[in-house]
Amino acid sequence: MKKIHCLLLALLPLAACKKNLTATDTGSTAPRAVTLTFSGYTWTVKSSGTSTAGPGPNYWSDTNAYVDANGYLHLKLTKSGSNWYCAEVTSTQSFGYGTYQWWVDGAIDQLDKNVVFGLFNYSGTDGRDEMDIEYAKWGVASNPNTNFTVYPAQTVSSSAYWHSTYSSSLGGTYTTQRFKRTSATSVYFQELGGFYDDNTNQITSVTCANPPNSISTLAMPIHMNLWLYQGAAPSNATAVEIIIHSFKFTPQ
Repeated sequence: MKKIHCLLLALLPLAACKKNLTATDTGSTAPRAVTLTFSGYTWTVKSSGTSTAGPGPNYWSDTNAYVDANGYLHLKLTKSGSNWYCAEVTSTQSFGYGTYQWWVDGAIDQLDKNVVFGLFNYSGTDGRDEMDIEYAKWGVASNPNTNFTVYPAQTVSSSAYWHSTYSSSLGGTYTTQRFKRTSATSVYFQELGGFYDDNTNQITSVTCANPPNSISTLAMPIHMNLWLYQGAAPSNATAVEIIIHSFKFTPQ
């Protein structure tokens, strides 16, 4: 088991660990409203029509997120014509204190430097009320590929946030991704090799405790997305598909 020390960060270079917080829209065709059912919950599928939207900004297609006959959620990054299209789903339900767990099938430790895979809750206010698991190198091939981040509550004036990052080599495509919200002062992150409901085959764990600002107490929707950092095409020009077998929320 690998333990990681917390990093308390007020400001970091954007390319090092932080997503684009400003959404930029172009074009005029209105996106469609599409929903799907996955793991017993209803999710809204992001679509930008002929426009772009953040994060990125990117083009988003509602055909790049779907549930198969086994009940698994597929998120795809694809190219059509000259444009790359990303995928995101957002729960229609909000979740509060408890354990958030995903069973993920994908080579997420080998993503291109411009590709971002995210599992997180989010209030909708950029840089606030957010707890992230993100596999990304933020455009720099030498960067670590695994990121845990906690953004502060809206109730504090400072935008300082907590971030922990490391390089992972998973040795397989099945992982359990998990974080646990227990209070306004602590968030516990875990990564396991394989699909487990307990702590079997733990790869790493880290606790965000006593961050530079308070942790959000809000109940928030869950987001799952696959996108391109700053809208830059994959440097390897390769499409990506990640399959999420399940999402499970256990209330505290």
